[in-house]
Amino acid sequence: MKSRYLLLSALFAVLLGCSDRAKEEPAPAQTTPEKITPIFHASHEPKKQNAPFSDVVQVGDTYYLAGQIGMDHSVRTLVEGGIEAETRQTLENIKAVLAQHDLEMKDVVKAMVVLDDISDFGAFNKIYTQYFPQKPARTTYAAEALAAGAKIEIEVVAYKQRSE
Repeated sequence: MKSRYLLLSALFAVLLGCSDRAKEEPAPAQTTPEKITPIFHASHEPKKQNAPFSDVVQVGDTYYLAGQIGMDHSVRTLVEGGIEAETRQTLENIKAVLAQHDLEMKDVVKAMVVLDDISDFGAFNKIYTQYFPQKPARTTYAAEALAAGAKIEIEVVAYKQRSE
């Protein structure tokens, strides 16, 4: 009986100690997550203003760019010179879209590359690595045909560091 009494007294003391600590140390305040609304940015290219998609969709500090092909936007035709020329133009187009949002190629964290012919992988990759030394995550595959007869299309995701 005496050991039972000691056990109950010890348990009661522990419980009292816990409740006193709870009174002394308030629980951390609950924060409500900030609601982020996507922003659908119009194209900076005048001839693409009526396109049925946005060049960039911004969600917080993350920018999702629509796929770009090797089109010279001043004349709205694909550049000549094969996969190398189209890859370079595609990446320059991406650079121009990023610049409209105060972003650079170094801000790209993910790329998706679609080739018309997987045998062009080596030639494309040689140029690609010149633009992305930070090595963003990437997916590359081939498709049967691309818009406007392009040999390559690349879409990227970029992240903008907040300046504080």
